[in-house]
Amino acid sequence: MLLENNLRGLQHLGLPVTNLERSQGFYENFGFITTLRTDLQRAEGQIRVAMLEQGGLTIELYELPEGQRHEIAGRAEGHWDHVALDVADIEQAFREITAAGFEVLEKDAPVFLPFWEHGVKFFAIRGPDGEKVEFNQRLSK
Repeated sequence: MLLENNLRGLQHLGLPVTNLERSQGFYENFGFITTLRTDLQRAEGQIRVAMLEQGGLTIELYELPEGQRHEIAGRAEGHWDHVALDVADIEQAFREITAAGFEVLEKDAPVFLPFWEHGVKFFAIRGPDGEKVEFNQRLSK
């Protein structure tokens, strides 16, 4: 097996965005805190980067130079499919998210799936660049 005794788990998820501040604000709504903000100078232009953390999960948001942002905005694929955020109470999360005005993607949410020993419940919304943000509770009973 490759990386045996070396691979420790998820380090971060990278997401190209078309507007860094808009995406930072979106994820800050869910308690993510910006822990690093930097600009990288490259031959093709400036790359703006923000690392956001919440509960051991790190998301890297990066805004490429303008010419490349147009390509990202028009992608049908290439964004992550979803990031699943673990919640302790899916019903409470659902109430808060819908009260905040976010549109839930699944009909009859939260949706039950027979995963793990007792199942999970989840629902998802869209982020500013079309990424799916899933809220997921692994059920204990």
